[in-house]
Amino acid sequence: MRLHGECWVITDHAAGNQRQALALAEQLELPIRHLILEPRPPWSWLAPRLLPGMRYALTPAQREQFSPPWPRLAIGCGRAAALFTRRLRTLSGGHCYTVQILNPRIDPVHWDSVIAPAHDRLNGPNVLRTLGSLHAVDAAWLDDGRESCPTLADLPRPRVGVLLGGPRQGIPFDAAYTQQLAERLLARYRKEGGSLLVLASRRTPHASIDIMRAMLSDVPGLIWAGRDDGRNPFPGVLGWADRLVVTPDSVNMLSEACAVGCPVHTLVVAPLPAKIEHFHRALRETGLLHDLDATPPAQQKPLREIAAIAEELCKRIETHQRATDAHR
Repeated sequence: MRLHGECWVITDHAAGNQRQALALAEQLELPIRHLILEPRPPWSWLAPRLLPGMRYALTPAQREQFSPPWPRLAIGCGRAAALFTRRLRTLSGGHCYTVQILNPRIDPVHWDSVIAPAHDRLNGPNVLRTLGSLHAVDAAWLDDGRESCPTLADLPRPRVGVLLGGPRQGIPFDAAYTQQLAERLLARYRKEGGSLLVLASRRTPHASIDIMRAMLSDVPGLIWAGRDDGRNPFPGVLGWADRLVVTPDSVNMLSEACAVGCPVHTLVVAPLPAKIEHFHRALRETGLLHDLDATPPAQQKPLREIAAIAEELCKRIETHQRATDAHR
């Protein structure tokens, strides 16, 4: 039996949440409708707990989007989206199969399936666990990345991609950290040559970008920090990189980097928060993450989990659709 019906992807504006939910939906090969829903207070404060007057959690324009006919499948990512994937289960009379990505912070029984990384330590018969976050990075995606940025092939090797995140609770990301990272990158560049391809994220402080531009100005490569620097070369950098260096704060960026198949390094200068430390330790134990100065094998087994998750999820959705169709 093939899956049928429309798939709603529900997220907030967070790019990381959008990438995970859309990547999973695309694996299931259903028509996709992407809803960006941002609940208003007090619903936003307590999501995904249901409160009276739920219809007023959204603006009139968003309520128009979140209205019947309800989909056969809904995939949400993030705590705000969890409010609406949970609600869809009731509104659809059980006909909508609801999937929530990331720990919703309440009992997962409120969804048909919950997909959460192992460091969330979430358990339940309907919980599917991953090592990292979901993403679209695979061999075909990397081929497309190389094709989209062919000039990166002309840069001297080793081509070292550097992915910058930003501050988060318990992880320093200030001028001192950025300067130390740049100094360590320069030291290895002076020994090995090559090029540095530095990509900032939305969370990267402007001061950190300025430090990188100043300290790496004489090094072949690029520094991309937004539209003023042209089109985002992220797929091309991952496609052409011989090594990747990722700041320790982002589970999404580390997961995407580990999917490439080249060595991945990070610089940790202080104890990490417990959940992130658990994730880093799991990556290191499987040989996927290394200290900045380490020299691991040039090729590594890539971390690509989404196909197996989608296959298992497809089986569960098929069983659900058979049961609901039989009662119509």
